[in-house]
Amino acid sequence: MPMSPKSCVSAELESRYSYHSPKEDQPKRYEALRAKTKELAHMIDELCPNSCERSSAHTNLQQAIMWANASIAINE
Repeated sequence: MPMSPKSCVSAELESRYSYHSPKEDQPKRYEALRAKTKELAHMIDELCPNSCERSSAHTNLQQAIMWANASIAINE
């Protein structure tokens, strides 16, 4: 029997707001993502003038890595 829409939403909320301990190769994948993100962060600092736009680029890069990691943690 399929779950009711309310049950699906409740299960999704439980998943979103729970701790997800790393499984199998996840730590290695997190580190690979962080390494590439750091590389881009350094490029931004080297190539872009100090400005609010550069600051926004760093903020959005931090958000991107956070969401990439969350994608792995929550959906596996």
